[in-house]
Amino acid sequence: MRFTLHGAHLVDATMDVERGDLVVDGRQIQSVEQSAGPEDGAQVVDATDSIILPGFIEVHTHGGGGFNLHTTDVEEIRSYQRWIPVTGVTSFLVAVVGTPGALPEQQLNTAVEAIEQARKNPQEPGAEPMGIHLEGPYISLEKRGAHPPVWLRKPDEEETEFIMDLTRGHLQLITIAPELPGAHDMIRTLVEAGVTVSIGHTDTDYDQAREAIKLGITHATHCFNAMRQLKHREPGPLAAIVQADQVLGEIIGDGIHVHPAMMDILVRLLGPQRTIVVTDALAGAGIPDATFEFAGQQARVICGAARLSDGTLTGSVLTMDQAMRNMLDITHVTLSEVSGMLSYNPARSAHVAERKGLLKAGYDADLVIYNKSLELQATICNGQIGYATDEWRQRLNKQ
Repeated sequence: MRFTLHGAHLVDATMDVERGDLVVDGRQIQSVEQSAGPEDGAQVVDATDSIILPGFIEVHTHGGGGFNLHTTDVEEIRSYQRWIPVTGVTSFLVAVVGTPGALPEQQLNTAVEAIEQARKNPQEPGAEPMGIHLEGPYISLEKRGAHPPVWLRKPDEEETEFIMDLTRGHLQLITIAPELPGAHDMIRTLVEAGVTVSIGHTDTDYDQAREAIKLGITHATHCFNAMRQLKHREPGPLAAIVQADQVLGEIIGDGIHVHPAMMDILVRLLGPQRTIVVTDALAGAGIPDATFEFAGQQARVICGAARLSDGTLTGSVLTMDQAMRNMLDITHVTLSEVSGMLSYNPARSAHVAERKGLLKAGYDADLVIYNKSLELQATICNGQIGYATDEWRQRLNKQ
């Protein structure tokens, strides 16, 4: 499909053009330029009432729409791929968690199969699974959050090599508590293999965190959550994260996991160029009043938050389209800066920034189209309609 989105407000992490034209040719953006009026005979979509941003990239989500990503069913991941564009997401990492007393081999095999199927069939509608995020099992018992103790494991050199072989180059991100015995060797091996290593679910102190970051850590999992807190005499890992310019930090943008004031403070500390907005969403995301299961434990949506029966927060039910609005409402950032936090910065951690996260010629045609009231109108995944309102589907299907 080739078409021109004409006269739109174009915004990404590097630009804010009040009126421009964006040309899509097949699966790529062909050109982005100041609007000069449509050419005679061109296939043009009127977008003068719209804001266009790069598609959102989810590097930390466990599911949504009733679907889990930590699954042994490839079709469940494929169903998630088809559902998630309704929230503005055009690509994501498949999150894999632990299993009782063993490595999550079946989950990893399923994730690999889903990713490789998607690459063999790029014309299928839906968001692109870019790789795997392994959140655990190498995390702290004290800061495990909703992860059951039976999932947890100690880092092991042979096990690291096994995971690398099992994931066949698709492991893009892994969360590790660096204070665990053997963690430093694991971090070195993974960094050398090109995997983004994230500090998270950790009881490490400030000095331990600084030492671990020197090994090549460039990412921090849901800052503030599941880690020692930032205190004036015990700064904890967050101070080390903020001081390390190479580390990008996640924030769950629901205003529940982190108080709105602290959300704004974190963005001020890291800067928009180092902040990654995530949902950490579970299967209940996008389903009002959902009841669902995580780690064999029943979870319920209560006042917009996913909680276990004992009240423990367990992921979220946030969606990325709402996260964008939350960041604009709660923090001091511009729309361009928010675009960086939801698209370009996660693309950097997921090793796809050379083709995703910006409105740029040669980049994947992953787009979200909003109206002036910041209501999602359409999601374009690799040049195809992933989601659209009736009005926008009609506009796009005329081409």
